[in-house]
Amino acid sequence: MKKQLDESGGSAAVARGTGGTPPSGTLVDGHAGLTSAQVAERVAAGRVNDVPTRSSRSIGEIVRSNLFTRINAIIGVLFVIIMIVGPVQDGLFGGVILANTLIGIIQEVRAKRTLDQLAIVGESRPRVRRDGQRVTLSASEIVMDDVIELGQGDKIVVDGTVTTAENLEVDESLLTGEADPVVKRPGDAVMSGSFVVAGSGTFTATRVGREAYASQLAEEARRFSLVNSELRNGIDRILKFVTYAIIPAGISLIITQFMVNDDDLPEAIRRMVGGLVPMVPEGLVLLTSLAFAVGVVRLGKKQCLVQELPAIEGLARVDTVCLDKTGTLTEASMDVDDVLALLPTVPAAEVLGALGASDERPNSSLQAIIEAYPAPEGWQRTATAPFSSARRWSGATLTEPSGAESTWLLGAPDTMLPAGHSVLTAADSYGARGLRVLLLARSSRPLDELLDDAAAVPGAVTPAALVVIKQRIRQEAPATLRYFADQGVSAKVISGDNAVSVGAVASSLSLPGADNPVDARFLPEHPEELADAVEQNAIFGRVGPQQKRDMVGALQSRGHTVAMTGDGVNDVLALKDADIGVGMGSGSPATRAVAQIVLLDNNFAALPSVVAEGRRVIGNIERVANLFLTKTVYSVLMAIVIVIAQVPYPFLPRHITLVGSLTIGVPAFFLALAPNSERARSNFVGRVLRFAVPAGALAATATSVAYLFARSVYDDNLDAETSAATLALFLTALWALAIIARPYTWWRILLVLTMAVSFAVVLVVPYLQTFFQLKLVGVAAPWTAVACATVAGLVLEFVWARMRRRSADD
Repeated sequence: MKKQLDESGGSAAVARGTGGTPPSGTLVDGHAGLTSAQVAERVAAGRVNDVPTRSSRSIGEIVRSNLFTRINAIIGVLFVIIMIVGPVQDGLFGGVILANTLIGIIQEVRAKRTLDQLAIVGESRPRVRRDGQRVTLSASEIVMDDVIELGQGDKIVVDGTVTTAENLEVDESLLTGEADPVVKRPGDAVMSGSFVVAGSGTFTATRVGREAYASQLAEEARRFSLVNSELRNGIDRILKFVTYAIIPAGISLIITQFMVNDDDLPEAIRRMVGGLVPMVPEGLVLLTSLAFAVGVVRLGKKQCLVQELPAIEGLARVDTVCLDKTGTLTEASMDVDDVLALLPTVPAAEVLGALGASDERPNSSLQAIIEAYPAPEGWQRTATAPFSSARRWSGATLTEPSGAESTWLLGAPDTMLPAGHSVLTAADSYGARGLRVLLLARSSRPLDELLDDAAAVPGAVTPAALVVIKQRIRQEAPATLRYFADQGVSAKVISGDNAVSVGAVASSLSLPGADNPVDARFLPEHPEELADAVEQNAIFGRVGPQQKRDMVGALQSRGHTVAMTGDGVNDVLALKDADIGVGMGSGSPATRAVAQIVLLDNNFAALPSVVAEGRRVIGNIERVANLFLTKTVYSVLMAIVIVIAQVPYPFLPRHITLVGSLTIGVPAFFLALAPNSERARSNFVGRVLRFAVPAGALAATATSVAYLFARSVYDDNLDAETSAATLALFLTALWALAIIARPYTWWRILLVLTMAVSFAVVLVVPYLQTFFQLKLVGVAAPWTAVACATVAGLVLEFVWARMRRRSADD
């Protein structure tokens, strides 16, 4: 993870920052915060930041969203009608809907508990002053008038007024859209939802809870959601298509059944309901939610917090992943490898120790320096300049024990020295080995002048020492990058570090393009030219925060689906704009807030698991959608045939429930949760319809021919005619299931065989024959039904083969 003096430009606080409660004691700036009594008074008055940060819906919302749906309303009305006319076995479809709804609620509650537990681990914990001491609290414990400390990378969780500021800069882009940081001084307002990019300070809370500016936005942003998903949008389109098809077919069927069964109103109602029930794809939305919820639970066990559910699907569709080097490819912790003295008269060790001691929130680079060089005695800090991504250096004015005062800068050599300087050659030689290099330099000008005119730094500093820092490659990085390469996902390293150093790290990981790193300071600004450069190259150094955002946008403009990983505040803008933002658990609170996926244990190797879960969801829901849409198509077409032929509808609700459960409902449940490593593809709706329409048409044709033939064989024996038609429909639907279940594994074969055996049991067991009103009579009609189903199955095999060839060509 990158921090204040990190030359890559990152800026999240660790160690003595957000990582734990700092040493307590009386504060010296006079802002001691509220007393315990004052806090209790405000809590009692309800003046507390009580907006819960939820990553999931409440249990009440889960129950309502699963129970009160349009599909359940339709099925519920039909169920009530059947219960009025009876018998009870024709109302079995109501029990199936109830069971599916309960399963959906139970699984989503499991997912909610997982998400909520992980969200607690990953939530922001601001530092608040109480009773003259610093304490670390959850955001929900803040009350009105609390004094809250701010440091680089901190997310501002409530609205307030700045009380103290030391070069404090706040990024409000997530609220206002303005990318430039805003300098804050005492008396200025700060808004919840913004974050600190430089400096430090304190502010007093003036609006908390639902009164805070961004509270509603933050709550909605972290909510358990299935929206804005290509998969979900595709299912919505399918449901619209189904609705348009059901209405005319349903009305025509109702009229026909009342006409042909005018002497038996209850039978007409049962046949009418039997025609309407299968038109509704009742389990499709349920199984989509179920697949996502199970994915959340599985990823939660790997310490992966999915803050927006479509991210599971989205990462599976990514074709380009932009990686921030420090904290992603390399570990956050570092070690000082060497210090090369450039001015022998300068006590570099003491200066470095004093700079480290002057920073209350050391980053990983400075933490390595602190561990190597303890604070010297007698050195005092009189002024500081915090690190900023634009400057890429920080500094302090120090008073030595002798009383001599001097100003020191520490940062990236190539931004502090003019091009061609001899020291840069030495720095590049270290960078070529993958080492990070910081320049310690003495300034001839005071800090405030350099802050006002950063361009004057190269002419105002004298190099004193090069600090060489060794970075540790994450053990899991090589395997993870190989996985992405094998899956056709291109990796681009976008870092604020020196381009040569970034290239060396990339080379050690065998990344393509590592031998040609690009210095982002010389990238073109024109969008088209920038897009060309980003597409043609893979390793970029010296990339600023706005440039990261522009580069992500450039890739998106060329049709790429982009994921961005990062942990520092300089990654926030790019994470926000990327199709999928992946943050590290140890990253800055601002980074975790905007990322859709947070790796709580900072394990980069978890990303393949997310991709795998996304592929499982996409592939399995496509399988399930094929089955449900096949049923809808054949039901609509059967209704049309029945209306034209002016005959009774061949099925009662119990027959449709039996066939649907054995060929769709039960198998779909297992298929939706099965392993699936197929690569995600676009045009979900088109592929589903390419199978479902011909499969449904063939099922309707086979069933209609078998039914009409049976009517010519039997002398007004509707039960025998229904049995022949049911046999034809089941066999055709089972064949479709057998196709969708491919490629076969032992359990898939067992699943299909179990469904076939279950139907055979119904046909031979007398009680079940009576219960389901199914009994095959004679030989001609049953074997004709088998022949019709066989022909339909063979034609479907031909259609499937063509689909597979077309898919392979795509």
